[in-house]
Formats: sequence, structure tokens, C-alpha cells
Amino acid sequence: MEYKDYYKILGVEKTASKEEIKKQYKKLARKYHPDVNPGNKEAEEKFKAINEANEVLSDDEKRQKYDTLGADWKRYEQAGGPHGGFNQQYGGNGGHQTYSGDFGGGDFSDFFSSIFGNMGGGGRRRTSMASKGQDYSAELSLTLEEAYQGGKKTITVNGKNLRITIKPGVEDGQNIRLKGNGGPGLQGGENGDLYITLRLAPDPRFTRQGNDLHVDLSAPVYLAALGGETVVNTLNGQLKIRLKPNTQNNTRLRLKGKGFPVYNQDGQFGDLYVKVNLQLPENLTDQEKELFRQLAQLRGETL
Repeated sequence: MEYKDYYKILGVEKTASKEEIKKQYKKLARKYHPDVNPGNKEAEEKFKAINEANEVLSDDEKRQKYDTLGADWKRYEQAGGPHGGFNQQYGGNGGHQTYSGDFGGGDFSDFFSSIFGNMGGGGRRRTSMASKGQDYSAELSLTLEEAYQGGKKTITVNGKNLRITIKPGVEDGQNIRLKGNGGPGLQGGENGDLYITLRLAPDPRFTRQGNDLHVDLSAPVYLAALGGETVVNTLNGQLKIRLKPNTQNNTRLRLKGKGFPVYNQDGQFGDLYVKVNLQLPENLTDQEKELFRQLAQLRGETL
């Protein structure tokens, strides 16, 4: 029968405190829980092993007996330890210890049963340490317009469809926590949580900086020179604006309150910055070319 090093199984030192053992057990139990690893026999065996190790090391009486036996396990085995149904007296160095119990099989290993018998109660696990289930993570892609408007979205996690509400103004990389939608709790503990990371796809029209938006506006050169009305795109539809006469190329216009909604602040919006790009006419007719020549002469330009 193989000696089981419970400290090695849990990955803790022999001097580990009960709190350290508890913390490490929770970590490993979440990792190897059958619900997290369906059909994985290796994970199932590891889960059984760490439960057995925790059963011993988290109990002061069992841990003391286990530590006392220690490396002398082989002598104990040769003295008849593996064969149950009687009180076993074992002589140690410099004295003796008495190990007694109804030695049996149960859910734990033969090694456990040979030392502790049915101390767990009928051989069944008595690990009552409740712990929270594993947290899950997922990503949800949104367009800039969806992030602007907010609304209902459906995401599928582990085969389960979840309907969530996106608030207007969310940012790229922002996390949403859905309590209780993670992995199942262990030993009666609460379920883990689901953390959804929002990913905003680049938009071909707008650039976002915080709550401000930036957009380019192509304006005919004669409109920029003379001034007049044009329309600019916003995430809330098209908006009429008026260019002042003699508007220069790369002029930036600020439209207050026409940017992105401020998250969790109803009615608050950033600004929209419009960059004016002058658009020269193409495929000029002879008459149009002549008019440009006349304009250049009037301004003293030599062509």
C-alpha cells in the first residue's frame, strides 16, 4: 500500500497553518471539481486526493496522528495496519502510541482507512468546508452604436443563455459582474460569479476619447469660403450645422453635448468634435476652370 504525503498533495509545508491549508484546499478544490471538469477522470482522482488530504490536515486530531506516524508508515503496515476490525497497538521510537478504530474502506483510500478507520463517519467524506464556486469569465462584442444606446443583449456561457442589460456609455474593457452565474459552490457554498468583459469594435466614422467623439466633415471649398449649412453625422442621427464664411481646412468645431453618454449619469453627454476637411471639386468643366482663373486674377494670383 502506497504512503500518501498529504502535505505534498495539497502543496503546503508541514509547518503550514490551518488557514494556509484551508486557502490551498479551496484553490485546488475549485480547480479540480468534477463540475468544472466533466468526464475528466484524472481531475476526479485529484479532487478525491485533495479532499482526503484536507480531511486529515484540517482536523487537529487526525493531523497529529498522521504526523506521529510519519516516515514509520512501513513499520506500521508490517505490524498489521492495513488489516482492519481490531485495535492496533504500534510501538514507536522511545515509547508507543495506540491507534484504534473500526478500520474499513469507505470513500477514502485504503491508506486513510488503515490509519483512521471510519472517523469520517461510515467512511464517507466529512469535509464540511463550504467554499465559493469558481468565477467564470467571458467577452461580449459591441459596436460603438450599441455602447452608445445600451439595451438588452444575450450571451451564451457554458451552454446557458443569459439576458443582460447594457447601460449607455460603457467603455472598451469594462467588466460586468453577474453574481451567482459562475461555477457551482463546493460543500454547500455559494456559486461563483460571471465576469463579462465588454469589447467595443472600431467604428469607421467616429473616434472615441473618453466621453468625447471625433468625426471628419468633408466640405466643398466654395461652402467653406462663402459659409452656409451642411450636415454632420452623430451617433444620434444627422445634425444640421452652419459653417462660417472663410472656414479654413482642418478647422475643428465643438458641438457641446453631442458626444458619448456619460456612464451611469442620465442626461450627461460628452462633446462631438468636427474636423473640417476642404473638398476640391473634381472633373472641372471649361467654364468652371475659367471662373477659377478669374478668381485668381481678382486676387492677384498668377497661374
